[in-house]
Amino acid sequence: MDIRQITPRYFVAPQISPDQMAALKEAGITRILCNRPDEEVPPTLSAAAMQAAALEAGLEFAVQPLTHATMNEEVVAHNRSIGAEQDGVTLAYCASGTRSSIAWALGQAGKQSADDILAATHAAGYDLENIRPYLEQQSS
Repeated sequence: MDIRQITPRYFVAPQISPDQMAALKEAGITRILCNRPDEEVPPTLSAAAMQAAALEAGLEFAVQPLTHATMNEEVVAHNRSIGAEQDGVTLAYCASGTRSSIAWALGQAGKQSADDILAATHAAGYDLENIRPYLEQQSS
C-alpha cells in the first residue's frame, strides 16, 4: 500500500482495494474517505463495495467523489467536514492520491499559510505549487 501522511490524522493514497481494509485498521486508520467516482473503477472497487469491506473491518466510511471540474468550494468544504475535521485518522483515496491531496490543501486555505499547506503535501510526494496563487489569495 502506498499511504502518504499529510498530517498526523490525515493520509492519502492511490486506489486501495477491499482486501486491504483489515491492514488499514491495524495501521491505525479509523475512517476511509472515497474521493474516486464510481465511473472510474470496476464494480469490485465501487464505493458500495469499498464501504462494505470497510464496515466489515470495523472502519468508518465516507464518500465524496472528486473530479477537477467538480472541486468547488462547497464540495471541498464537505470533503473537509467528512475527512480532515473528523476525530480519528482518515485515509482519503482516489486514483493517485493527487485529488485527495488537492482537496485537503484547498480545504486548508485560509486556515494555514500557503507555505505550510504546500510543505505538507510536498512531504507526502505531491507537488501542488500550481495552486499556490489560490492558497495565498485565501490567506490574505
